[in-house]
Parts: sequence; C-alpha cells; structure tokens
Amino acid sequence: MNPSAIWTAFTTIVVREIRRFTRIWPQTLLPPAVTMTLYFVIFGNLIGSRIGPMEGFDYMAFIVPGLIMMSVITSSYANVVSSFFGMKFQRSIEELLVSPVPNWVILAGYVAGGMARGLGVGLIVTLLSLGFTDLQMYSVSATILTVIMTSMLFSLGGFINAMLATKFDDISIVPTFVLTPLTYLGGVFYSIQMLPEFWQGVSMINPILYMVNAFRHGILGVSDVNVWVSLAMVAVFIVILSTVSLRMLSRGRGIRH
Repeated sequence: MNPSAIWTAFTTIVVREIRRFTRIWPQTLLPPAVTMTLYFVIFGNLIGSRIGPMEGFDYMAFIVPGLIMMSVITSSYANVVSSFFGMKFQRSIEELLVSPVPNWVILAGYVAGGMARGLGVGLIVTLLSLGFTDLQMYSVSATILTVIMTSMLFSLGGFINAMLATKFDDISIVPTFVLTPLTYLGGVFYSIQMLPEFWQGVSMINPILYMVNAFRHGILGVSDVNVWVSLAMVAVFIVILSTVSLRMLSRGRGIRH
C-alpha cells in the first residue's frame, strides 16, 4: 500500500473508534468522571483531612496524579478490548483481515483510538480535580510523556486481551482481577516509603507503580522511583506488548478459525 492509502486506513479506524465512544458518552466518559469525583470527596476531603500531609503535600494533591492515571489506564484498556472484541463477535473483523491493510496499521488505529479515550477521560478528571485542589506542574515534558506512554501501553494490553477472549466474560477478567488490584497497590493512595522494607521490594514488581510515580513526579516533583527508570520500564513494556500484538495478528490468533 502507498503512504496515502495507509494514512486513509489508519485515520478511518481512529475516527470510527472516536465516534464510537463519543456517541455513547454517558457510558464511556461520564462514569469515570463520577467515580473520580467520589474519590476526591471521600478520600481527599473526608479521609485526607485526618491523614494530613504526605511527602510534604496536602493529601488531596498527593493522590490526584494517581487518580488521573487510574482513569487513563482503565479507559484506554476498556476502549480497545471492548471495541476489538465487538468486531470479533459481530464477525466484521473479517473485513479488515481480507483487506490489504498492514497489521501494524490495524494495531496502530485501535491503539490510537484507545489513547484518544484514555487521554480524553484523563483531561476530564484533571479539570474536575481543579475544583478540589491546586495542581502544580513540576515538569510538563515528564507529565505529557508519562500519560501518553501509559495510555499506549494499556491500549496494547486491551488489544491482546480482545485477541485472546472467546466470550464477553473474558474481557472483564483482566480489569477485575489484575488491573484493579495492581492499581490500588500501585501507590495511588500512599507512598511506598510508608511500607516495611520487604513490602517496598514487593511493590517494585508492580508495573503501575512506575507509571503513577512518574506522573506524580511530573506534577508534584516527588516520586518513590527514579523518573527515568519509570519511563524506561514503560517503554520496555510497550515494545514487548507491541511485538506480541503484531505476532498474534500475523498468526490470526483468536480471529481466524
């Protein structure tokens, strides 16, 4: 395919994905906003006033970066896994398989669509957080780079989940039993410096810890993990998941029977 055709195929997938989640915005954009507002009220205002400062910051300000990152992670993942599996279920994925569109363009289109929803929800939650605390911006480049890389990573994760899923129940297993526990244990509500040394070491195997701390560094300038180590870890995961996704597409894993 020539570059013009490749660009047309890519933009077609991305525009379709964006239209899909904006058309049903009460199901895709509103729930995360409501959920995060409840977190701000309950954890930030009610519980946070009793906890006091953390890492030299008001507790509300400390948890806001983690909550924004949580919304980006879940939304990016959910968009791709639901959209691609829906294509499989309706058997409309066959139209893509018989087309001359390269596999990497298909993957890039779905990932970009997931990133659009994840970053959009992240922006909404960020604007909501301004009603509860004053956000700083320690490093704009670190903040933007972290949120983009994280959204890309979990869009890829959603794609792999959709490829492997054989029924609708399969697309809810990973978010429920993997993403949610890792997110809550990823330093969103606390600094791992508060944990005993053994549990600090255990926390270091949680990939979400690196994303939350890199994003917190970008906004507040504090982190439990070196920001460059965090970004390097995310980059490695992106390369791994991209490679796995392309290999699964080339072999037709889960989509060719």
